[in-house]
Amino acid sequence: MAEPSEHAHETGTGTGTGTGDWRERLRESGHRLTPQRELILAAVEQLGHATADQVLAQVRKTSEAVNISTIYRTLEVLETLGLIRHAHLSDRAPTYHSVKDHEHFHVVCRNCGRVTSVGPTVLTTLRETLRDDHDFNVDVGHLTVFGTCASGCDA
Repeated sequence: MAEPSEHAHETGTGTGTGTGDWRERLRESGHRLTPQRELILAAVEQLGHATADQVLAQVRKTSEAVNISTIYRTLEVLETLGLIRHAHLSDRAPTYHSVKDHEHFHVVCRNCGRVTSVGPTVLTTLRETLRDDHDFNVDVGHLTVFGTCASGCDA
């Protein structure tokens, strides 16, 4: 399968917008606000969908003092606080993305690796059917649908 490489949605450009009171939420949860955490959240927002290794590479453009274990621990904290989510867009490591833009799920082309973010309203009928007929609520943010580009692609 191709490496996910193209993202059909735009992401934010800074930790100060959209995530609102994330600094306060971090403190209230008993976590310290550190420059490393701020850099990591900014990197996730800048990259769109990124693996922990990609986040590390982005952060290291600013600070060499961050290692991969700091990245993983911080990503876990940020996800627990609801500031980011992870998704499995390939058979490789999960990718992380900010939740500040909008709730969405992903469709991934198995041929070219294109990743497209899709709004949850597309799933309204399916979500209602699963809730009503199967007593099940869909977690859209962790949903990834695999298939192929209908119009063909440059695989």
